Amino acid sequence: QVELVEAGGGLVQAGGSLRLSCAASGSIFSINAMGWYRQAPGKQRELVAGITSGGSTNYADSVKGRFAIYRDNAKNTMYMQMNSLKPEDTAVYYCNANIDTRSGSYSYSNNYWGKGTQVTVSS
Repeated sequence: QVELVEAGGGLVQAGGSLRLSCAASGSIFSINAMGWYRQAPGKQRELVAGITSGGSTNYADSVKGRFAIYRDNAKNTMYMQMNSLKPEDTAVYYCNANIDTRSGSYSYSNNYWGKGTQVTVSS
């Protein structure tokens, strides 16, 4: 059983900052790529930022220069520092991770999602 738990969302004024965290727990052998997604009301879920196990990152154009994704592999935790927040950043933010688990001599790779954390940016 693997669980992803997000934290750090909240209400902030435009121009403010928040730091999100995503902690993975359970029967984890290794964590591969991780990412943050968001979904605003009436819109599709979109990729905000991703990070590989080696630390390579990619960002949506809308957040480049404002958001920074990083991870602490020793703690099985991913973070995203969000600066210069805008009202259009308002959404539920979800953590996603591709995680390897093992059962005996078998290895399984699955995608897991957190339940999400609300970020609201007021103008």
